[in-house]
Amino acid sequence: MAENQCEPLTFERLREAVAGTAAALRCRTRLQPASGPGTKVFPPTYAGAVYAVEQRRVPGHDEPVTCVLLDSVQSQANRMEEALQDAVDEGRIRIPLIVVDFSEYYPGNDKPEDLRLLDPVGRVTSLQAPHRLADAILRDSEYDGKPFRQSELGSEIDQAKPDNATPLYRLCPTALVFGMWDSTGPKGGLGAKFERAMVSEIVGVNASFGVKTSSRIDPLGIRKEAATIYERDVKDDNDAQIEWTLDPELAKKDSKGKPKKFSRGTETRDVGTPAKINHGNVTPSFDKYAKGAEGPDVMTAPEMEVSYRISTNEHVVDHSNRLVTRWPDAKEGRIAPGGVTVEYADHTTVLSLAVLRRLRFPLEGNWHPSDEQRARDAAARTVLAALALCAAELAAERGFGYGLRSRCLLWPDEPRTWELLDTPGCEPKKYRLDGNAAVGILRRAVAEAEKAGLEWHSDVIYLKPHPELVRLVKKSQELAIQQGGSETTA
Repeated sequence: MAENQCEPLTFERLREAVAGTAAALRCRTRLQPASGPGTKVFPPTYAGAVYAVEQRRVPGHDEPVTCVLLDSVQSQANRMEEALQDAVDEGRIRIPLIVVDFSEYYPGNDKPEDLRLLDPVGRVTSLQAPHRLADAILRDSEYDGKPFRQSELGSEIDQAKPDNATPLYRLCPTALVFGMWDSTGPKGGLGAKFERAMVSEIVGVNASFGVKTSSRIDPLGIRKEAATIYERDVKDDNDAQIEWTLDPELAKKDSKGKPKKFSRGTETRDVGTPAKINHGNVTPSFDKYAKGAEGPDVMTAPEMEVSYRISTNEHVVDHSNRLVTRWPDAKEGRIAPGGVTVEYADHTTVLSLAVLRRLRFPLEGNWHPSDEQRARDAAARTVLAALALCAAELAAERGFGYGLRSRCLLWPDEPRTWELLDTPGCEPKKYRLDGNAAVGILRRAVAEAEKAGLEWHSDVIYLKPHPELVRLVKKSQELAIQQGGSETTA
């Protein structure tokens, strides 16, 4: 059967796969830059502006090839959760949702000064919190006047474990799909761990590394040596004066009584120059590795080690003629990569049905074997599988899964196809699926689970941030204003 003529994935087929012996559903798609094959894309940077680079064995290549991570497993999970949040906001789907609402602490409210945020935070949901239901934002908020985890609702989480996944199913089923470790809860390191059932990543294959330049031409022609810039001593919060001055008499004074040169954050370079207030030209230059750079220096020729030895307790094997490629470590100040060109980007998504089968869903906390209980387990697992597929398809449909960051928009150059890994040694069965079909499967699966006695919280659960959490947010906002643009993210 041609790939574009494969059968649709239906609720019945999904339920059969979950209840049967199939190991996983996978979707593997080739992507190209939206601007066309061979054009540059920008991977994420890690400590010190370094890319995550490694050698991988890739189908179609006889030798390992250089690959660069374009989107990590964690990032892909966040993008799929973003797509679910978008669908919830549109009323397209209904799933359990916990919301921490900061609106009463917005600027200009009637709260005490230390509880007036400088910038609105908005709301944070269990689909947006990094650690899902176990996140500190939820932990440090209140429900019914109590800390969330001490409330009747939140304390249910303490009983969650693979043999009793019902509390998470009711409150935050995405934690069972994308994984969760309740390490900051009442049990600390003994808190429940749930492994990821859904794993997705995007890798650029056969990568070549380019350079990134930066420059700026100031239309005012302000020169770096034109004047010394001082930090203005603003006496009144309502003073409309700008934050800098050329007049040392109007400047703040340091501990020795001398006028303070203008600076942002802890960066000591160019203190007191127009560059510190974002005026003047920027000389054309290459991007450089930053302090704390960790990883391979892909802009330097790889080193070749002619021989090495593998030692075991029993014997030593000499591989005297084997070549091993190794990059030197990245160092602060060297030229850093500025984007990559790749042969293609490989997007792999795997839903492990084996992981879902480890989860059980008793109604009273203790699992006991019975036909009714086994049917309930199968129904809940089918809901989770449907939720995972819905997240993946909605992310692809809305572009959340492919619009990775500035100058890194990817697009599939082939149809998305799901393969069911069922019988070892046999060709996987292939199915097609889209967002609308995935939403329909999810709705059907939820309805069937309700018939089996499993219901989740369909109404949004609102939490109030604890005042101490609000104060912490405000102090962080104050620090961000003081530091200005001295901290950058990629």
